Amino acid sequence: MSIFTVPTIETERLILRPLSMDDADAVFEWTGDERVNKYMIYLLNKSTDDTKKWLSSLDKLENKYMWGFVCKSDGKLIGSGNIRYRTDEDRWSFGYNIRFDCWNQGYTTEATLRMMDYVRENHGAKRFVAEHAAENPASGRVIEKCGLHFVGYGEYSRCDGSETFRSKIYELDEN
Repeated sequence: MSIFTVPTIETERLILRPLSMDDADAVFEWTGDERVNKYMIYLLNKSTDDTKKWLSSLDKLENKYMWGFVCKSDGKLIGSGNIRYRTDEDRWSFGYNIRFDCWNQGYTTEATLRMMDYVRENHGAKRFVAEHAAENPASGRVIEKCGLHFVGYGEYSRCDGSETFRSKIYELDEN
């Protein structure tokens, strides 16, 4: 296990950078939004205190990079994403969430492709896996645009077990 140092990287329209406690208000804009949270594993944040608890845990993440997505055009933090090495499976998984008013603008795909390229360049990554709630086809389109292919169904639950979602699972093996 290792704790990765999260660098600042860029895309055409975004800066991907480490999140900090100073981001709590901006992060709460999506972690506290029921529309964004609908299919996420994390519980809906009820206050910025909930968000601060999550942000304080990020420096302890093992085998995972977590970035905030900042628009170059206005400097606003609009979402976050992570990519994690699954040591037991020898592959990388990723996830993301973004403010509701930024949906369907290509930001999530742009950021995810950059995260994938980063682990390819710095870790030699060739195998990826991702899943989304079957009832959330927009997330599936992001995954497909990142080159992954549907392989089957599964399920995942919220972190407290309060809700379980049927999921679609995608993989990419570049070996």
